[in-house]
Amino acid sequence: MTLNHVVRGSGSPLLLVHGLGAGWRSWSPILDDLAKSRRVVAVDLPGFGETPPLDGEVSIASLTDSVVGFIREQGLDGVSTAGQSMGGRIVLELARRGVGGDTVALDPGGFWSPRQLAVFGATLRPSIALVRVLRDRLPALLGSPVGRTLLLAQLSARPWALSTETVLPDVRGLADSPSTSAALDALTTGPTQQGAPAGTVPGRVTIGWGRRDLVTVPRQATRAQELFPDAALHWFERCGHFPQWDAPDEATRLILDNTE
Repeated sequence: MTLNHVVRGSGSPLLLVHGLGAGWRSWSPILDDLAKSRRVVAVDLPGFGETPPLDGEVSIASLTDSVVGFIREQGLDGVSTAGQSMGGRIVLELARRGVGGDTVALDPGGFWSPRQLAVFGATLRPSIALVRVLRDRLPALLGSPVGRTLLLAQLSARPWALSTETVLPDVRGLADSPSTSAALDALTTGPTQQGAPAGTVPGRVTIGWGRRDLVTVPRQATRAQELFPDAALHWFERCGHFPQWDAPDEATRLILDNTE
């Protein structure tokens, strides 16, 4: 499968992998700033954006396989990668497999305790069901600071301060993407994330975490560092699950400073 993708800018390549939501458009708040310094390649994973769903099982492994195939198809061996949420888990899995170069994972999934995972599934599934019911009213609801606060309190530390243009693509993506439910199942019922022993990853690994993340809660950072002992940890203060929403300048700088 060829992944739909966009290319912006010039210079050393940087591959962006999104989480649940809008596909490559999830990176819109920081895409242009990244492209001032790099040739940014942002993909739509299977079943998101404009890439059709996988024919077979949707799992973290199969989604990662699709990215590996894309890297080889595009001649991007050794490319630096950045991912957020599920995409953060996928780029860490690439590093674990020895694929790519430097890696930046923002609030990655995959490091829940059993109890945290149960809470994650029990809270996010109803939220997705709600935005599907409200699909046609989302622009109006997200156009109001009160509406953003009510709908996005789990995802952002300051939803009232965000613009509609920033958040609408991802919220619509949760409602519309054919693979949202299957990917959520993969996160909640699939195998846990394996780690990479020290010295086995192909480049630098940086993990960024929001202090106020209510989806992948900050305590999970300790587990992530235990499984990826080569990783450096960066904390985003006053930031929820989407650093590109709550701290776009800081997220841009973290990615650029920690990738070749």
